[in-house]
Amino acid sequence: MYQWRKFEFFEDKSGGKSSIPAEITGRIDCCSGGRGRIVIGCDDGTVSLLDRGFKHIYGFQAHASSVLFLQQLKQRNYLVTVGEEDQTSSHLSSICLKVFDLDKMQPEGSSSTGPVCVQILRIFTTQFPEAKITSFLVLEEAPPILLISIGLENGSIYCIKGDLTRERISRFKLQVEGPVETSDSSITGLGFRVEGQALQLFAITPTSVSLFSLNDNPPRRQTLDQIGCNSNAVAMSDHMDLIIGRPEAVYFYEVDGRGPCWAFDGEKKFLGWFRGYLLCVIGDHQINSKNSFNIYDLKNKLIAHSMMVGEVSHMICEWGYIILIMSDRKVLFIGEKDMESKLDMLFKKNLYNVAINLVHSQHADAVATAEVLRKYGDHLYGKQEYDEAMSQYIQTIGHLEPSYVIQKFLDAQRIYNLTNYLEQLHERGLASKDHTTLLLNCYTKLKDVEKLNKFIKGDDSVSEQRFDVETAIRVCRSAGYHEHAMYVAKKAKRHEWYLKILLEDLGSYQEALQYISSLEPNQAGVTLKEYGKILIEHRPAETIGILMKVCTDSGETKRISSNGARLSMLPSPMDFINSFVHSPQSLMDFLEKYVSRVKDSPAQTEINNTLLELYLSNSLSLPSISRESVGDDLNFKANNSWEVANGSASGKKTKPFTESNDVKKENDRQERFQKGLSLLKSAWTSEMEYPMYDVDLAIILCEMNAFKDGLLFLYEKMKLYKEVFACYMQAHDHEGLIACCKKLGDSSQGGDPSLWGDLLKYFGELGEDCSKEVKEVLTYIERDDVLPPIVVVQLLSKNPCLTLSVVKDYIARRLEQESKLIEDDRKSIEKYQEGTTSMRKEIQELRTNAKIFQLSKCTACTFTLDLPAVHFMCMHSFHLRCLGDNEKECPECAPEYRAVLETKRNLEQNAKDQDRFFQQVKSSKDGFSVIADYFSKGILSKTTNDTDNT
Repeated sequence: MYQWRKFEFFEDKSGGKSSIPAEITGRIDCCSGGRGRIVIGCDDGTVSLLDRGFKHIYGFQAHASSVLFLQQLKQRNYLVTVGEEDQTSSHLSSICLKVFDLDKMQPEGSSSTGPVCVQILRIFTTQFPEAKITSFLVLEEAPPILLISIGLENGSIYCIKGDLTRERISRFKLQVEGPVETSDSSITGLGFRVEGQALQLFAITPTSVSLFSLNDNPPRRQTLDQIGCNSNAVAMSDHMDLIIGRPEAVYFYEVDGRGPCWAFDGEKKFLGWFRGYLLCVIGDHQINSKNSFNIYDLKNKLIAHSMMVGEVSHMICEWGYIILIMSDRKVLFIGEKDMESKLDMLFKKNLYNVAINLVHSQHADAVATAEVLRKYGDHLYGKQEYDEAMSQYIQTIGHLEPSYVIQKFLDAQRIYNLTNYLEQLHERGLASKDHTTLLLNCYTKLKDVEKLNKFIKGDDSVSEQRFDVETAIRVCRSAGYHEHAMYVAKKAKRHEWYLKILLEDLGSYQEALQYISSLEPNQAGVTLKEYGKILIEHRPAETIGILMKVCTDSGETKRISSNGARLSMLPSPMDFINSFVHSPQSLMDFLEKYVSRVKDSPAQTEINNTLLELYLSNSLSLPSISRESVGDDLNFKANNSWEVANGSASGKKTKPFTESNDVKKENDRQERFQKGLSLLKSAWTSEMEYPMYDVDLAIILCEMNAFKDGLLFLYEKMKLYKEVFACYMQAHDHEGLIACCKKLGDSSQGGDPSLWGDLLKYFGELGEDCSKEVKEVLTYIERDDVLPPIVVVQLLSKNPCLTLSVVKDYIARRLEQESKLIEDDRKSIEKYQEGTTSMRKEIQELRTNAKIFQLSKCTACTFTLDLPAVHFMCMHSFHLRCLGDNEKECPECAPEYRAVLETKRNLEQNAKDQDRFFQQVKSSKDGFSVIADYFSKGILSKTTNDTDNT
């Protein structure tokens, strides 16, 4: 023990100036700490309470003679004392136990002052004979239960248990040793041990250490050792271990016997325990009046404090101080220095190991511990003990900034130590992206594949997120460790990185396609959007197959007619169109397969638009042709060089190849045009009101690429007959023009007859001989009466190449027709004039002359007409009884009359329907005749009169 280092971790806070207050005049026999106060009992029976500054609070007379023992309770503000009272009877002992409630004071005017005494008990009775009390201890169980143990000189222990304030108590006796007439059997110390529900009592005599199990009934005694100690050399540690001090050593006892012992030489006058430190007042055998007060740190094996003191009468711990009350009534306050001061003291002596042990033993916070370890690491680093320094730095992980350590070992080029530190950072999940980068660079620089494998492919290293996945992939990839980068990417499900390595670094297109096929459809779609371009370039057929699977959610080849709800959840083929930017042929194949399999796609219009762009383009780059062209060009160049060397003409070799290439391109173009026309028709059938493509875009594409058939179809569907006509005129296709007019100019089929007039105008302005075509056109104009003869003559007169013979027959027939029409009109006029004259004459006669009715029979029943009878102006006569209720209307003429009225009413109603009037004018061959008919029926004039009246 003499090799233990001595330190001054404690100091006298009082400076030797504190002493017992003057208010306390008696000899101090006992004292107790607790609840922020110190209680002192004297030989004159008084008890005094002192505050933190050791000032006298108040005192009171607790016993008549002397206070032998006292103890402050922790849970309740009670004070338990044992003292002597006046002898009132020879049969009663003067020793009694009192319980004071320190929260309650005696009322003013009472005979005594001080706290209220809530209970007084006689310790000794007939069952418990009197003996000298040598030790005293109180245990607070669940309030208000107290367990009081009183050790006697004869080796007995009297125990009192219960609620003392209500006298609900029980007494029992414990015997350490048999009744022997020796002074070595006195109880010098007591100590309670509470562990869970187990309650045990240590009892110490000068010659033994015993343990009583109080849970047993009766309590069971166990002798732990055959050595003991004197009074005041007994203490209990924080771990409820018994400590006794003997001249040769200090012994620790647990429930199963003696534990460790410490060979501190000297008589142990006082023994105590304070915050994990062992307190010893050791007598000096050379100088009786001098004692050594030592504070031992048993865990770190050092002497935390040592000083020479005089005679110590009492030692207690309160307010975080060790308080020594000297025989000369002086008081020493021994306080522990703060942790920073203690550590500074150790750092100055380079005792870093001691400092580390100290912070660990005193349960310092992690930041303080890390600071000590850092300083120790810096110390070792300065001594170039890099391995030992790194072991200290590793223990600071989580509290010390990693860059502090990394910078040191980067400068020192200690890559092995740096690797170890970075590994620990990752192991504890505290590594950043930069740390991962640095560690992987260390592995690659050391070429330590084994450690790299362990780091990358260790058990659940990726799933536990011990490192930043993206950083690990990037570093391994840049260092050429593609296998490791792919492993991390696959394990972490970073599909984009996995494919990037396969495609960009390794060129493993087939493996990339297999990997994409293994993914979920949604994830496969995401990866194809990013890497589809390069896959289409190198593996078009396989890539299209995966795209079909993703977009149709089916690996089967059968046609799918899915409902819109399910298709709307699948990726659209248009989402992947960017992947085909350099492969239009593959795009066309993909869209054709999709359209053949899926009907009623939500993106059908966009798909058709794209297909039209591909079909109707003049040039479509075919990968197969491009590769063949490259190969053929190389062969051609070689042959050309050989021919030049032999003096032959190379130009003769190029022409067949060029012509063959052009033929292939033209055939492909025509094939695509036919597909485009089929698409135009299939996506806009007669049952559809609107097409499944953008009509404007389709027209633009057809015009840009001179696709006449497509334009004609679109113009016909849109009923833009003039534009159809213009297409044939631009092509100077006379037969086509006539066929177009036959198809589109038939009014009975909903066509536009005015097309014949446009065609005639075209031939009139043509400037060349087209007599045959004109004669055919005139046939249809004459049949449908499209144009008046005068207009025909005016239009054809503009063409100098046409003679009168072309229209002579037409003019003759029309003149004959006109003459016949004129004659028919003249006869109709004469007829209408005669009818009108007759009607006017009849009206005049009805107005001026009497009407003679000569019918003798009833028109209805044909019987002889008798009175009463009714005669109508239409010359019909009826019996009154035959007419019934209708006397104002002739039954014979009424239907005809009603028809005339209905017709008149309809005409008046039609006069108000302007849309119908203009529609008739527009659709009629002769609009003037429609207007004349309206005037003849008086409809227009009637409307005008009504308007004027309004």
